[in-house]
Amino acid sequence: LDALDAIEHGSTDEDDFEAVGDDWDIGERSLSALAAAGLDGVELTRRVGTLSGGQTMLIVASHDVELLDLIDHTAELHTGLLTVFGGPYSAYREHLARQQAAAEQALSTAEQALKTERRQQVEAQTKLARRQSYAKKDFANKRRPKQIMNNRKQEAQVSAGKLRTAMAADVDSARAAVEEKASAVRRDDRVRIDLPDPGVPAGKVIAELPVGKTGTGAVPGTGTLVLQGPERLAVTGANGSGKTLLLEDLVHARRGVLHTDRFGYLPQRSDDLDEDSTALDVVRAAAPDVDPQRIRAQLARFLFRQDEVDRRVRDLSGGERFRVSLARLLLAEPTNQLLILDEPTNNLDLATVDALVDALASYRGALIIVSHDEVLLDRLKVGSRVCLS
Repeated sequence: LDALDAIEHGSTDEDDFEAVGDDWDIGERSLSALAAAGLDGVELTRRVGTLSGGQTMLIVASHDVELLDLIDHTAELHTGLLTVFGGPYSAYREHLARQQAAAEQALSTAEQALKTERRQQVEAQTKLARRQSYAKKDFANKRRPKQIMNNRKQEAQVSAGKLRTAMAADVDSARAAVEEKASAVRRDDRVRIDLPDPGVPAGKVIAELPVGKTGTGAVPGTGTLVLQGPERLAVTGANGSGKTLLLEDLVHARRGVLHTDRFGYLPQRSDDLDEDSTALDVVRAAAPDVDPQRIRAQLARFLFRQDEVDRRVRDLSGGERFRVSLARLLLAEPTNQLLILDEPTNNLDLATVDALVDALASYRGALIIVSHDEVLLDRLKVGSRVCLS
């Protein structure tokens, strides 16, 4: 828009014409887009801060934490219920953590109260049993008149019945309290990943990448970057800059050199999986010497339980296919010394991202990762970066 405005005011600068390209109608299209969003009549030059609350309202569905932290309100969909919080996502997570800590404490207190009620119930039943035993002995020994003994027996039975009923009610009440408190505690079904030590010596050269220089403006093919030991490298750059192509060339030995055959590659899309294979088949191919029952147990940590491991790839959802690809990569034996990940969090929910970050943070092998997620790269403590332009 700035370039178009400059041209309309007489600019002959080539940069302005290059910026506009074929978008001579960008102004009209932008106004149409605003109108379609209910902002008909709003000037393109108007500051957002001057708009009304209703005009600035947006709904953004995303797993991008940085983006979510720019939003004023957070709404989370969990187990079919929508929770709305008046603050950005990071503030909501802190609020949720405090809430869950309190819920866990309340549940622990309720469970302890239930144990106490059950113990008191057992103790009361034991005392009643002893009294009944003594009463039977007295009756058998005829220590008192039969009529008196029968009356006392009936009174004892009535008293014992009332006590049992009261104790049972107390236990039921305590159990109901536990169930109520438990309903407030989240027990999310989440991926759990443990990565063994691949045994990468600090001085071992793992890979050589054909890049110009680290930092901004790197150009593939004009130099070499050496990845050594358990180092971590991030490949960044705009869409279409060749990040995926660089990884694929490295994996297929078209560019760069891999100095280990123990590497795993996770592409952006899981379209390299055999559609007729099961989830179990896919992982077994990466760990052929491992007991299938052990693989089944490991797949359960990726949320494939019991008969789910026998489902065909063609029948899996996009997220499930990605989890199979991730399991194949991370459960391979022998353990991969180098992980090459292309936008690994694109299809993952935030809980699974946390699980993956925790696993990779303790991983003692080398890592090459393509990502636009600066928060993810910071959490993984990536040491080196290459930016493709």
